[in-house]
This record gives sequence, structure tokens and C-alpha cells, in this order.
Amino acid sequence: MGIIPSRNLEDQRRVKDGITYFDRGTLTGKNGRKYDRYAIQTHFVEVGEDQAELVRRYVLPLAQDGDVLSFGAKVMAMCTRNVKTKDEVHPGFWAKTLAPFAGINTTGVGMHEPYKLQLVIDMCGLPRVLFAAFISAVTRPFGLHGLFYRICGKGVAGIDGFYFRSSFDRYKELALINPPNPVELCNQLEKDTGIPVVLMDANDIDQNQLGKCDDFPLTDDEIQDAMADNPSGQGDELTPLILIRPLTAGL
Repeated sequence: MGIIPSRNLEDQRRVKDGITYFDRGTLTGKNGRKYDRYAIQTHFVEVGEDQAELVRRYVLPLAQDGDVLSFGAKVMAMCTRNVKTKDEVHPGFWAKTLAPFAGINTTGVGMHEPYKLQLVIDMCGLPRVLFAAFISAVTRPFGLHGLFYRICGKGVAGIDGFYFRSSFDRYKELALINPPNPVELCNQLEKDTGIPVVLMDANDIDQNQLGKCDDFPLTDDEIQDAMADNPSGQGDELTPLILIRPLTAGL
């Protein structure tokens, strides 16, 4: 597979006060509620940057009363330093042996990358990973998928990076791990910026909601409706911040 194409289409591109964003259009949820979604383009966020400053710089100049924010989990991982470099991960015998048998998916690098598999071994322990690999192997012919991640637990499905097909060289040498305290981070970010926040780890298959601030005005189902088509994209868009604008009835 090659590099995933960008969904930042020119006819969606808007610029306001020096901020570039992309109008992802209106979606109608299962309950009939409609949502406008604006994918806000940022610079490449590096390790240790301030997530509140990102919101102040890119989101607040565009936000209106009633808007809410989907904050991308990978950028939050960068901001909170939940990362590992290849220099910190040393693939051993089992990672190198098992990796060639792992499935390959289209949403990123899976366990066929020895560095990523070794990181999972480091996080979960070798016995659990071997058990998960065995169960995955014997159940896959029966159409059962995802058991490896379920058995390993500990958020391993959210590990991203070490991605040789990435548009960004930085992600080829870096793994990002979803933060362990998403609700706390969302509450603090709302306190610092004034906009309700949900932390999302989304791709073109799943929209995984990691956590939201305590007073987030949308239900979990409504969040899924608003993010159903993965408006952030998963290529080189640099649009981890999605401004969601719930529309009033009749609009």
C-alpha cells in the first residue's frame, strides 16, 4: 500500500484570520440531529507542546457559542509526552518471530512491525502476548478478528507510529500511546479554553471515544454520529482538531 491520500479537498478549504480549515459538510445523526464539522489544520505538533495553546491558537478564533471540539488522540499523546522512540524499543526474539504472522490493515501499522509488537510485549508482558497471539491464530480461520487486542488490553489497539508509510518522517521513528487519563485531560482543557472537549482516536474503520469532559453536551451516540466519516482523515491532512457545530432544528 502507498501513502493514504489526503481528504483535504480544495473546494472544502477555507481561511479565516490566517487559520486554514476544511468544511467537511453536514451529517445527520440517527436521531435526526445535524452537525456541521470543520477540520482545522495545524502545524506538525511536536512532543511537549501545550494542548491548550493549540486550542487558543487554532480553534477559539473560529468557535461559536454551542460548538464543541474533537481533539485527536495522537496529538494529545505528543503534547503529554506519551511516546516511545525506536531507540527506546529493542525488538527481541519473539517480536521478530511473531511479527511476520500478524495481519496487515489499511489504517496504520499493526503487529507486523517488530518494533510495535515489542512495545506491546514491554507494556503487557510476554506471557499475555503469546496467549493473545495463539488465540488470534486459532480463531482467525473462523472469521474472528481483534481478539489479540482485546486480550492484551492496556490500550494497545491505540498505539500508533513506527509507520514506514507515513507522510511524516517523524512518525517513522516514533510510537504514540493514548494517554491513560483522557477524562482528566478533557476537563482540564475545557477549563483552560472554555470549549467542551472529547478525545477521539478515529480512523476510517472506528471512531474510538477515549473520554470527554464531564459537561460535554452531546451524548456518546451523538458524538459517533458527528464523527461517523472520520473528518480528521488519516493521511497527511494535519487536521486533528474538529470543530463540531450542532445545528438547531429546521436548519
